[in-house]
Amino acid sequence: MRSPIYKTMSFLPHHITIFAPMLPKIYSPFDVSNFSNKTCFLTGETLNSEDEKIQVFPQRLMSMYDLEDKPFKMLDESIATYKDMKLPCSPLVNEVYLEPLEAEIAAAFNGGYEAVKTVDELKLFQWAGKLLYGIIFNEIQSGIKQQHAQGEEFNISKAIIHKISNLHLMLQSINLPIVFEDFKPYSLFLFKVNNKEQEFGYRDEINTLTFALRIKDFGLLICFQDNGANRHYHKEILEQIETQTLHPIQFEEFSGRVFYSAYLFNRLPEYNILPVGDEVFIEAMPLRGMSSKPLFDHWQNKIYGQVLENFWKNWGLLLLEIIKNPEQPMSFLFNAGGEFINADAIELPL
Repeated sequence: MRSPIYKTMSFLPHHITIFAPMLPKIYSPFDVSNFSNKTCFLTGETLNSEDEKIQVFPQRLMSMYDLEDKPFKMLDESIATYKDMKLPCSPLVNEVYLEPLEAEIAAAFNGGYEAVKTVDELKLFQWAGKLLYGIIFNEIQSGIKQQHAQGEEFNISKAIIHKISNLHLMLQSINLPIVFEDFKPYSLFLFKVNNKEQEFGYRDEINTLTFALRIKDFGLLICFQDNGANRHYHKEILEQIETQTLHPIQFEEFSGRVFYSAYLFNRLPEYNILPVGDEVFIEAMPLRGMSSKPLFDHWQNKIYGQVLENFWKNWGLLLLEIIKNPEQPMSFLFNAGGEFINADAIELPL
C-alpha cells in the first residue's frame, strides 16, 4: 500500500487563507523546499550539527519488537533499516516537547488497549503523525538524492504537497498553542485485538496519509487529513464492531475498508489560519465546498478485494476467493446475514 509520491509537479505552497499576518513561529518546509539535515523538522531553526537527529520509530518501540536492523522498504525500492529512519531535530525541541509525548504514549502502549483508550486523541494523532511525517521526510530525501543523481529536478505532486503541508502544520500543535476550531483534522479508530504476543503490524499509505499499527492487545488506525470524513463514512459498521474484541484478520479487514475509502475520498481539505493573541486557531472550510459531487468516489468490490488480498497476505487468501461472490466479498467481520462474527468463532484456512 505504499506508492511513489515524487512524480509530477514542482514544489508549490499549499493553499491557506490567512486573515492576519502569520505568526513567525509557524514553519512551512514546503514553502522553502527545506529537507536538509541542517534544519529542525518541526520548527525550521538551524541546527548546530547534522548529527542532531531523533529516531522516526521510537527507540522504545524498536527495542520492544527488535526492529532496529529489520528492513524497511522505501518507495524507490531501496532498503533501509528501521534505525536508519531519522529526523533532524533541535535537542531542546526533543527534550521539551517530543520526549514527554513519546514517554506518555509508550506508557499507554505498555498498558495495552485500556490504557491507550484513556489517552487524548490529539496526542495519539501527534505521535502517529510525527512518525508518518518522519517516513515521508526520509522518502523525500531519498527521492531528492535519486533524481539529482539522474540529473533531474526533484518534483512532487501538488496534491501530495497540499496534504503533507497541512499535516506538518497540524503537527506543530506539539510545540505551538494551536487550537482546532470545532473540528478534528483526522479520523481515528481504536480497537481491542487478540494479537499474538510480540506481533508487530505496521502499514501506511503516503498518498492518502493513512496509518495502521497493531501491537499488544489493540489496533490503532488513523486517516490524517479528512476532517473526520472516513469515520462518518464507516459509521454503521463502527456501531457494530467498535466495542467488540477483534481477531487480527478482522482488524485487517476493517483497515482494508478504511485504506480503500481514504483512496476514494476526493477532497483536499482547506483551512483558515487565524492568529488570536498568543494562540493560532485553525478553522476547517466545508468539505463540500462548491461541489455537489459526493465526498467519496464509487466503491468497487473488485478493487476492494485487491486491497483485502494485500491486507490478508499473512493468511494466504487470494483475490479469486475473496471476490468469489462479486456482490458480497469475503468477510470475517460479518456473516451472510450481516451479523458480527465473534472473534473466537473465526475459522481460518490452513
